[in-house]
Amino acid sequence: MQHNIFTTMRSLKMIDGCKGTQIYALNPFAGTTTNTGTGGVGEKFLHHIHDHLRVNSIRSKSNRNFQNFQPNNYANSDNVKQTLAIYGLPQTDLIEPHIEPNLKFVNFVEALADLYTRIQACSEFEKSGMYLEQCAMYKGLPDPKLFRRSLRLAREHAVDVHSKVVLSTWLRFERREDELIGISAMDCCGRSMECPRTSLVSGYNPESIHDPCRCTRSPKEDEDDDFAATDEECSTSWNHEEVDEDDLDMSFFIGDDEIRCSRYKISSLSRPFWAMLYGGFMESRREKINFSKNGISAKAMRAAEVFSRIKTVDSFDEDTVLQLLGLANMFCCEEMKSACDAYLASLVVDMESAMLLIEYGLEETAHLLVAACLQVFLRELPSSMHNPNVMKFFCNSDAKERLAMVGHASFLLYNLLSQISMEEDIKSNTTVMLLERLGECASECWQKQLAFHQLGCVMLERKEYKDAQKWFRAAVDAGHVYSTVGFARAKYKRGHKYRAYKLMNSLISDHTPSGWMYQERSLYCNGKEKLMDLSTATELDPTLSYPYKYRSVSMVEEEDKLEAAISEINKIIGFKVSPDFLELRAWFLISMEDYEGALRDVRALLTLNPHYMMFHGKMQGDHLVELLRHHVQEWSQADCWMQLYDRWSSVDDIGSLAVVHHMLTIDPGKSLLRFRQSLLLLRLNCHKAAMRSLRMARNLATSEHERLIYEGWILYDTGYHEEAIAKAEESISMQRSFEAYFLKAYVLSETNPDAESSLYVIQLLEEALRCPSDGLRKGQALSNLASIYVDVDKLDNAVDCYMNALNIKHTRAHQGLARVYHLKNLRKAAYDEMTKLIEKARYNASAYEKRSEYCDGEMAKSDLSMATQLDPLRTYPYRYRAAVLMDDHKEAEAIAELTKAITFKPDLQLLHLRAAFHDSMGDNSSTLRDCEAALCLDPNHADTLELYQKTRERANELQT
Repeated sequence: MQHNIFTTMRSLKMIDGCKGTQIYALNPFAGTTTNTGTGGVGEKFLHHIHDHLRVNSIRSKSNRNFQNFQPNNYANSDNVKQTLAIYGLPQTDLIEPHIEPNLKFVNFVEALADLYTRIQACSEFEKSGMYLEQCAMYKGLPDPKLFRRSLRLAREHAVDVHSKVVLSTWLRFERREDELIGISAMDCCGRSMECPRTSLVSGYNPESIHDPCRCTRSPKEDEDDDFAATDEECSTSWNHEEVDEDDLDMSFFIGDDEIRCSRYKISSLSRPFWAMLYGGFMESRREKINFSKNGISAKAMRAAEVFSRIKTVDSFDEDTVLQLLGLANMFCCEEMKSACDAYLASLVVDMESAMLLIEYGLEETAHLLVAACLQVFLRELPSSMHNPNVMKFFCNSDAKERLAMVGHASFLLYNLLSQISMEEDIKSNTTVMLLERLGECASECWQKQLAFHQLGCVMLERKEYKDAQKWFRAAVDAGHVYSTVGFARAKYKRGHKYRAYKLMNSLISDHTPSGWMYQERSLYCNGKEKLMDLSTATELDPTLSYPYKYRSVSMVEEEDKLEAAISEINKIIGFKVSPDFLELRAWFLISMEDYEGALRDVRALLTLNPHYMMFHGKMQGDHLVELLRHHVQEWSQADCWMQLYDRWSSVDDIGSLAVVHHMLTIDPGKSLLRFRQSLLLLRLNCHKAAMRSLRMARNLATSEHERLIYEGWILYDTGYHEEAIAKAEESISMQRSFEAYFLKAYVLSETNPDAESSLYVIQLLEEALRCPSDGLRKGQALSNLASIYVDVDKLDNAVDCYMNALNIKHTRAHQGLARVYHLKNLRKAAYDEMTKLIEKARYNASAYEKRSEYCDGEMAKSDLSMATQLDPLRTYPYRYRAAVLMDDHKEAEAIAELTKAITFKPDLQLLHLRAAFHDSMGDNSSTLRDCEAALCLDPNHADTLELYQKTRERANELQT
């Protein structure tokens, strides 16, 4: 039997009760057998790990054991065995499924449909809040574009200053502009939707949100606007000395100072002044009024007299305006207060001024001033989250009440703050306090569900199980059925396993079963029953992670089937890549002494999460890379480029990520490599990591034209297509480059698919190909160009492009070439072309799917079955199978096929097709529901809109 360095001690339980996502570890004890063929390398690697663990272990006992450790007698030492057992292979009783901290619905389609109808029926002023609810629904979905689109819509329809400030900040935070070097928090990006000045203007005008921002306009234009908006009386009264003495018919005395005033103009400042000067008070009959005991300074009173004439505070200094604000509050002078408020708000430009003025704003209930200060704090997120002087204005109940007094304590605000705090540190006291404030601000059912559920998740992470149970229960009572999972988990942690099992049993009985229900119930049973629940969970929802993890770990734990365990975890890595999957496979590979494969996975893992900690959080991933690196062949940068070409051509995205990670350790300042990394991550649907790499590429750019390209890609990926094109054009004006032309062509082809635009895109891609670039990018450009040629029916040009792409190892061009052959009625050639891609590609679910289009009957079914097996998230196979069943008049089976996929992937095309099937069967209510759900995902989908309108008209006719 081959000697493996980490294959024993599986019967011992982990000492650390570590649970969560990072639960995998190595068993660094190989037993007493040796093998001269492999034992030397394994033992050397083992000693590297021992050295690290001896230095970094958090347990003093472990430290003592490692310090006394001698390599020649470790196999016979029971103490060493027990110590090393804490780093053993993963164990099934130490892994458990993740509870999602977002809203999750028993029937997501019905929830989507209901929300769509409510959005359509609500008033314009209510739409912002409705879109915020939509944001909460989309937050847990894998596609971040849906969430960002709803966030933009919420901002477009925002009415009040508070909502505009928070939503503008949230949009900016989604791009993580705080990570872009050279951009300060209060910089305007040129878009009205996110401009800090525009956010402080109250009023509802969703159309103006797409206008150029005022910050991009010339000072002359702003002056003209200000002049047009200024009252004629105000425009002629700027000089304090131009006063008609006949108007000054009374005086205020403050100490020895006399302030001459116009009784009428002072009385016009507020009702209290009018009552005092014209009402039944004795002051109404006096020309001289003593104001010495009111706490008002002579400076403030003179300013009030000036304001009563000119109606502006722009000529006063800051201290005078602050005093005037206090006077305005004391005598309820709303116009004067608003002017002071706006003036002081304009002074808030950075953290220092915000910290200085917010106390004044809270004390004097100056809504706009507090909004301006709040905007600075929020635009400095997440760094301001770690500033106790800032967080004191948000965290406790008293702070929330002070904000509420000026109209700035809202569910929206605390939703943003708590989301960021959970990302920063889910277990922190700050997170708990912000979520408690979120719960206090919750008024609608969905808001209570979200706040209480997230509090439950946080308490569970903090191991405060009694409180977790309480909050999960509150969420369930508010109508969030998914929180039952947390309620059961908290009971289980408190020792009530059978009660937890009964809870999940009832949930499965009372609702349409979902994969997550069976997954959770599996925690509370054993043996065959547990495996059956996990099998059912995977059948209902193949995207759930825990069943794959459990099955793979149990294979190793019970039967020592490492290869089978790797095959099991490969099933999910093939379509869903995450650090914990890669970590688990790396452990298995290390135990098989496949250090090259393990190093690949750890490098790819660190690309997804650069700060990931291995060994139950005991070892930095970078350190494990160093340990593994000594046991594989070292590559130069030239070797890396060759390896990258090989992996790119074999469609091995994880292998390509690992090579790029290696190249960046050699040349960490290479922006082009960061950009290449971001493209690979996008192909793997790792959007968050891709955006981080793109931001790093932008920061490392050595020229302005290159920086503009990366900024353009960031804008495109966050939904700002026109702005992305503008960045590309600006870059081209500085220097012609492949990437600038490619960016412009790519965005145009996505946003304007008409024939005229296609011809322009062809010109842009041809220009791109004339510029210098490497073969990897030129292969992509050639493939894109060929695709546009196909769209405009220039098939021979397309063939030339695809062949040129294949000549430089752009393997994906086989798929495009097959499409051309198919259009030329050469189906056999198309099939053969896709077969070549399947043979070359490492991850080839899409290739099987595409090949099915070029064959018939059982061969097509076989290819689509393989595509679904490799990647259950691909929707075409479900739609094809459903269409075949529908043609065979098997309507129930066809709808069941679509429903199976919709349950774990509520896709627009799936919903539209199911709606069409329901329509053909005369089921109006189901047709309307599916149309509404689809339109909630994309309100402009023409085919669904047409079907929806037709079905509504028919339903109305039936009612009448």
